[in-house]
Amino acid sequence: MSDPLNERLNQILPRIITDEFLSGSGIGNEIAFYIFDYPPEDELRVRDYLRTLLDHLPKQKHGLRVKHLNLFDFILDYLRSRKLLDKAVQMQRDKGDQEVKKALTGPLNVKDKLIPYFSQVVEPHQQDLVILSGVGSVYPLLRTSSLLSNLQSVMGRTPLVVFYPGKYDQVTLRLFGKLRLSAFFEGEGTGKKSENYYRAFKLVP
Repeated sequence: MSDPLNERLNQILPRIITDEFLSGSGIGNEIAFYIFDYPPEDELRVRDYLRTLLDHLPKQKHGLRVKHLNLFDFILDYLRSRKLLDKAVQMQRDKGDQEVKKALTGPLNVKDKLIPYFSQVVEPHQQDLVILSGVGSVYPLLRTSSLLSNLQSVMGRTPLVVFYPGKYDQVTLRLFGKLRLSAFFEGEGTGKKSENYYRAFKLVP
């Protein structure tokens, strides 16, 4: 019996180690952002695969500089660095999820707070490839659409691969296959639709 997910996973490594992929050739002036979408119920399978992928990358492409960032761990580390993590945990216990989300809106502002921290931690210009995971775990504190839109200014020509538990049709992101997160996002603090948008390629059809 065929296994569509496994067949797609097996195509990732051969593709991302090619010179064409790493140099961004063949995509014109588009930003080298790629999304690998998968059924959310296969999250544990994808996590296992990702560990194997990260282990094999340096063996298949010697000298390749790869940075993997789990977004959930990234947010925890950021809050910890701001001495906000313990306070957020206590607030969640006392007042619930919605109050924590509201309280962290300012500290987790993507453009002004998280992007500079991302640049510091990941150093995109020092990498040949950046891989992001943990998208589902960090929602709703961080939305993929907002992150990708703001990362355009710091990634340069470094390819970015996002493992996404949901559906992506190159126009709309549907986290967990249900939540519709448009490629266009609300301008932060303005209440108006931003003219900024991102275009990411599907890593594997």
